[in-house]
Amino acid sequence: MNKIKARLAVGLIRIVSLLSLASVQKLGAFLGMVLWRTGSSPAKVTKINIDLCFPERSEAEREKLAAQSLQETCKTFLEMGAIWEWPVSKSLGLVREVKNKRLFDEARASGQGLIVLGPHLGNWELSGLYLSSLTEMAALYRPPKVKELETYMSQVRGRSGSELVPTDKRGVIRLFSILKRGGVVGVLPDQVPDDSGGVFVPFFGVPANTIKLVSKMVEKTGARVLCLYAQRLPSGHGFVLVFRDVDPLLYSRDLTDSVTGLNKSVERCVLDIPTQYQWEYKRFKHYQPGRERYY
Repeated sequence: MNKIKARLAVGLIRIVSLLSLASVQKLGAFLGMVLWRTGSSPAKVTKINIDLCFPERSEAEREKLAAQSLQETCKTFLEMGAIWEWPVSKSLGLVREVKNKRLFDEARASGQGLIVLGPHLGNWELSGLYLSSLTEMAALYRPPKVKELETYMSQVRGRSGSELVPTDKRGVIRLFSILKRGGVVGVLPDQVPDDSGGVFVPFFGVPANTIKLVSKMVEKTGARVLCLYAQRLPSGHGFVLVFRDVDPLLYSRDLTDSVTGLNKSVERCVLDIPTQYQWEYKRFKHYQPGRERYY
């Protein structure tokens, strides 16, 4: 059954890749609108997260943000067909501008290892592809639930030469080794870790189980850290890549403070383009004792 699901998924990805970027985004916007208006599970999770993270905004503002966000999230997932299936040069041709690239150049010139945080913001697949076009790098990834998809995803994500490292003990050791040699590592900083791999710190004021791996790597290797995201332009006009420095608190020797700095760094990126963050992800699915369950 899983093999059939994997084949269907890859087939759909390849069909979508035949469309233009503008057409893909129109389809994504339509699907997002349908999900919102039908009160789907992704719509409910999106609204819950936005209500939690933006209590200072009016109900009407939160409703509008949630509806727009769901459309942008659907665009992101459909765009994967293009980013994964198009030639690398064609995908990279979608980049219209790169802001603050000097931050990356300065970090590489320092000779230190570099950790690039790629939040679930805008088109993170394009961010990873662009980064791997600049330098050899390793990217930490979580294998898909459907194992038969893993081979396909490894092939398309690694076709520009990046090394994919799974989220297990051997993979983590590999990341430390790369950073100690002055290499580059890419990490999704806002995935919910298992209970042993995280610490609860605020994310938009809400306690969130957050990875401590980045803080540990910084402490042990002295690596520098940057954020990178790909902002979607309207009407299929491409993307703007944005490098951002992280909150200085991330470099703290205190683990809780450092992880708090990680979340602050992600928050600053999200506030640049809040509609393009993946709010339908159950970011607060882990709970501290005595805390309210949100989902």
